[in-house]
Amino acid sequence: MEKEEVVQNYEKYVVGSYTRSGLIFVEGKGSYLWDIDGKKYLDFFPGWAVSGLGHCHPKVVEAIKGQAEKLIHIANNHYHPWQGALAKRLSELSFGGKVFFCNSGAEANESAIKLARLYGKSTGRYGIISMENSFHGRTLATVTMTGQPKYSKPFEPLPPGFSYVPFNDFDALEKAMDAQTVAVIIEPVQGEGGINVADREYLKRVKDLCEKNDLLLIFDEVQTGFGRTGNLFAYQHLGIVPDIMTLAKTLGGGFPIGAMIAEKEIAGLMVPGTHASTFGGSPLACAACLAVLDAIEKEKLIENVAKQGDYLRKKLMALKEKYPAVKKIKGLGVMLAAELDREGAGLVDICTSKGLLINCTHGNVIRIMPSVAVTVQEIDEGIAILDASIAEFTR
Repeated sequence: MEKEEVVQNYEKYVVGSYTRSGLIFVEGKGSYLWDIDGKKYLDFFPGWAVSGLGHCHPKVVEAIKGQAEKLIHIANNHYHPWQGALAKRLSELSFGGKVFFCNSGAEANESAIKLARLYGKSTGRYGIISMENSFHGRTLATVTMTGQPKYSKPFEPLPPGFSYVPFNDFDALEKAMDAQTVAVIIEPVQGEGGINVADREYLKRVKDLCEKNDLLLIFDEVQTGFGRTGNLFAYQHLGIVPDIMTLAKTLGGGFPIGAMIAEKEIAGLMVPGTHASTFGGSPLACAACLAVLDAIEKEKLIENVAKQGDYLRKKLMALKEKYPAVKKIKGLGVMLAAELDREGAGLVDICTSKGLLINCTHGNVIRIMPSVAVTVQEIDEGIAILDASIAEFTR
């Protein structure tokens, strides 16, 4: 298919809800993508962290191929071997809860909202406090829970029951609580909000506050989960165990799936008829996820993130010392960002022209989030392009 036809098909037949880069990709392998002209790109923002193991990881590809020949989909009122096996792995790898499967991070957070409301129903509580600059999804409830009015304002009037406080501000959170509050939701590292890391002592106080007031603590680990921060889940860095955790993105290694894990007693509030997802936890999706977990374990990718994350941070710190326009380097593991003293979209464009894919959020925060399997050689290649691009950008 010619480039012009690809673009025309989008313009004529696809809803225009995305700002598109103009790039047309046709192949991916590991940390690299190839466009329709055969140009090679180093991808340091793979699919908004969905391709967290890199593009087309061999174990994931093999699992999908093999499962597709056996059973692709089965209704959730039947059993199949792979959903229970995946739930067991996720439960044992986290805090021993029960798992609800869906298709995306937004759906996982919708599930958490519904479960929190079930939890508070007997006492008339339904309010959820989230953080300013948070991001929890694009459905009506999750975009309302997202602490950025630019995303929710076009859809007013919004569902009731959501309020927002500054991130890492315990006093503000405590003051925001009222008789209707049932839960607090936090991203351990805010992704779209600018790679802001939650303070350990802050989270400890939040956990104590929730326990004292019978509130649920929900961690949105849609972006931080599966090794990106240097542990399988970011909460394991912080020593704070949530009541509910939401997952997606890297979970499927590129295949769409989301999950909510809840402590068993809380999970028991979801009985038949309270919630469902037609495609959630399909044999094909679960096979892909099991392959992701196998790859993380067998290829020691958590250890790789710890090592390469330190190396990448040092390289970025060197750029900060070299260029006054780089104000701060922040993040955990291979979920890092360079905060600039100016708008960063132009830098992203220059990097793209030189064959490096990165992202700009919050106007001036450059997100650098390579796969958890990233190598020293790939980091060196990416930093060299970023160095030359910053030089051109700030000239």
